[in-house]
Amino acid sequence: MPEGDTVWLTARRLHAALSGRRLTESDLRVPSLATVDLSGSTTHEVVSRGKHLLIRLDSGLTLHSHLGMPGSWRVYPNGTRWRGGPGWEVRGVLRTHQDAAVGYRLRTLQLLRTASEDRVVGHLGPDLLSEHWDERALSDAVARLLSDPARPIGPALLDQRNLAGIGNLYKAEVLFLVGVTPWTAVAAVPDLARVVSLARELLRSNRHRWEQPTTGSLRRSEAHWVFERTGQPCRRCGSPVRRDWDSPTGPPAGPRVLRELNRVSYWCPQCQQGPYPGSHQGPYPGSRPGPSLG
Repeated sequence: MPEGDTVWLTARRLHAALSGRRLTESDLRVPSLATVDLSGSTTHEVVSRGKHLLIRLDSGLTLHSHLGMPGSWRVYPNGTRWRGGPGWEVRGVLRTHQDAAVGYRLRTLQLLRTASEDRVVGHLGPDLLSEHWDERALSDAVARLLSDPARPIGPALLDQRNLAGIGNLYKAEVLFLVGVTPWTAVAAVPDLARVVSLARELLRSNRHRWEQPTTGSLRRSEAHWVFERTGQPCRRCGSPVRRDWDSPTGPPAGPRVLRELNRVSYWCPQCQQGPYPGSHQGPYPGSRPGPSLG
């Protein structure tokens, strides 16, 4: 699923293409919006809120979308070929005299009053990429995490009600860097403020590009510490990187919310301390203290 930095950059690209320009055509290909025509409206701004996109119009309406796992918005100059996928995957088109913004495979597309945006984003925790991030936002995120102190830190970081923007990639990388396993109880994590601050730092470092490196290298084979590196040697200690379900009971099942909160985790059993699948009583045998945060 696209993470907060990808959604932020998508919002910037859409804002550059649509802001201040009148829509000459709209084609919203979801049943609830099939008869809606936004042509004639002018886009006021496009912003992100966590993993949500808000296209605000001068008419007082907001077109809200969520990319879900495979979704994307792409901008094409008028007269050029769309290359984001087959036509039947298009969920929305917003056209100006210059460009067409095309939404592919969007999980959510809905229209609401701008004044009522809290209906769709009001539940979110502090946005890690907010321009207004401050000590109060940091304290709020930490307090939300601690509201369920026994919950494993991995799923807690993915819960957008605690803090908005983290997905599976940043969850895995942040927890490697702070040296704790994803199954460690929130209350047992030594420095939650550092976890949150590091997540924000990583997201901010990648918000102007589609690539999402966390190691400092832009080479694809060197971009991540543990994410999607199952069986490969840890870049710090050489131990094989492991891949396990966030849920100690195995692959998730049931409602969508359970699938979202029970994803896989990538981790190093030597560099990350704490509980692990199969034995939640203590650290992995032979593990060592996690890497220093400097």
